[in-house]
This record gives sequence, structure tokens and C-alpha cells, in this order.
Amino acid sequence: MIVWIVFIAFVLIFLALDLGVFHKHDHVIKSKEAGIWTAIWVTIALSFSGVIYWLFSSGIIDNPTGLTPNNAVLKYITGYLIELSLSVDNVFVIAVIFASFKIPPLYQHRVLFWGILGAIVFRALMIFFGVALITKFEWVIYIFGVFLLFTAFKMLKGDDDDFDPKNSFVFKQIKKIYPVTSIIHGHAFFIKRMGLNAATPLFVALIVIELTDILFALDSIPAILAITADPFIVFSSNILAILGLRSMYFLISRMLEKFRFINYSLVVILAFVGLKMLFSHYLELPEWVSLTVISVALASGILASIFIQEEKKKIE
Repeated sequence: MIVWIVFIAFVLIFLALDLGVFHKHDHVIKSKEAGIWTAIWVTIALSFSGVIYWLFSSGIIDNPTGLTPNNAVLKYITGYLIELSLSVDNVFVIAVIFASFKIPPLYQHRVLFWGILGAIVFRALMIFFGVALITKFEWVIYIFGVFLLFTAFKMLKGDDDDFDPKNSFVFKQIKKIYPVTSIIHGHAFFIKRMGLNAATPLFVALIVIELTDILFALDSIPAILAITADPFIVFSSNILAILGLRSMYFLISRMLEKFRFINYSLVVILAFVGLKMLFSHYLELPEWVSLTVISVALASGILASIFIQEEKKKIE
């Protein structure tokens, strides 16, 4: 329990420094700054594998699944890469939401900050119940596996390409419950309008991002549970991937066209972990196989996107 408290405390300290010190004043996040912060978050996350090794070798943390220190590190890195790669798809949706509600780049970081704070809470709950379900009812893993394969199939078909936040069920319900204004007043989430409090587009975008993240978590949580059911590894890898999502958004959102084939990488990753879940009781793959498949799929999608785009430019 002490390990969990210390980890959560560090996460809260990072978040407080982020909003209270490094991003105290609203400003447009440029690609260079986003790249530096992305590198910092990835370095912190990968360095945390050393903490994982120490925790599991010293016996300080509970080890319900009986992992060796080396295995724990491999599962943590694999889980982190899964969460990081699936976050890329989240970036595309966030970009659509910001464009739909016309959120200025100046205030996007603030919206993402509070969105990710909420995402940490929701994902913690989903991880807790997900681990509990798999631990108590082993057959649940088959349901998760089928769900991931279905998600991979939908992603391959491109069913979510026509997502329009302003026509979504969530946005329509917000308008029914609380007054909404189209006026953006600085970084305020609420303003006084004709004597009444009204939600600004920033708040609406925040709620839509929050709820779409829950939908993404329905994919990502089962995906990492296919790698390990150890609650601390699942939680820490998931949270550290989310913390780096903001800087990744500002880095990748400006290069969306360059990563046109990244969705195929996500299809491969989701299909792989889905099949791994379905055959988990009959076939046990070494952890390095999972790590290799995920790394190669992600790298191939990025390299293919860059290579094909360069070829098109040459033809033109």
C-alpha cells in the first residue's frame, strides 16, 4: 500500500509542477517544446522500469502473480508500449474535438491537463475492477479477447472516421442539462451570461474528451491485462503513458498526415493481444515475443507512413 501511495503522490507532484510552474501561463505549445516534453516523459517512463525491478527483487511490493524481477520489467515495458501506441489513436480524436469546438491552441494544454487528471481517476477504477474480474472469473479474459478483436476489425474498416463531436450524444445531453455558450472567455470553463452561469466550449470539449477517453480505456485496459494481471504494473504503465499524452498530442497533431498508416499498426497490436487472451490458457508466449511484435508493428506503421509520403512527393 505504501508503494501505491508514494507512486500516486509523485504523479500528483508532477501534475502540480506541470500546471503550476512549467505551464503557469497560457501559451501555444510549439513542436520543439512538445518534442522535449515527450522525450522527458518517455525517459521517465522507461527509467521507471528500474524501479519496477527494484520493487520486485526486494519484495517491498505485493506480487500476486509471482513475477520474477526480469519478467516484471518486460511486462511493464510491453504494457507501456501498448498504452503509448493506443494513445496515438486518442490523439487523432482529440484533434477532431478541438477543431470542432474551435478551441484556440493557446488554451488546449489547460483542457488536456484537466482531461488527463480525470482520465487517471477513471482508469484507476477500470483497472481495479478489470484485475478483480480476471482474478475471480478467469473466463472473463475470453470476453476481453473477443472485444479487442472486434475493435481491431472496426478500426480496420474505419468506422470511426466520421466522428463529429457536435452531433454526438454527449454534446446534446450537456446542452439539455446545462446552458452552453459559444463564447470563449480566456481559459475559463464557465462564464456569466444574462445572469446565468454557462459552460464555455472549453468545458464542453473537456467533457467530450473525458468520455471518449473512457471509451478508449475499454480497449487499452483489456489490452494490457492480456500482458499481466499484476495491478501495480498495469496501473503504473497506464498512468505514465497518459501523462505523456499531452506533449505527444502537441507533437503528433501537427503531423497527422505523416502518420496515415499508424492505424494499421494499432490493428495489428489489438489483434495480437486479443488472440493472446483467447489462447492464454493453451499457449504461453515468452514476454520478449509480445514486446517484439508490438515494437515492430508500431515502428513499421511510422516508417511506412514516412516512406510512402516521401515517394508521393517525388512523383509530384
